[in-house]
Amino acid sequence: MLDIIARFFGKDSTGSKDVARERLRLVLIHDRSLVSPELINALKEDLIQVIQQYMDIDVESLLVNLENEDDSVALVANIPIKGLKRAVNI
Repeated sequence: MLDIIARFFGKDSTGSKDVARERLRLVLIHDRSLVSPELINALKEDLIQVIQQYMDIDVESLLVNLENEDDSVALVANIPIKGLKRAVNI
């Protein structure tokens, strides 16, 4: 209900909410995997640079997570692809 009223009067709180959610996510990743949030951000930026050489991707929707399962950690990336930039010779 408050969201509707806030939108009606032009107040948009989604920006700070999304930033807070992303920060919390990074803190949780750090706590679970003992990897610093700075390293996760650097990894995300490197992935973006490499993948953009071959594909047009939605950078705003890209998600990179580290997930713990028992004694292992998995890197999980959700990268929305808009299209290919060039043909790759195999």
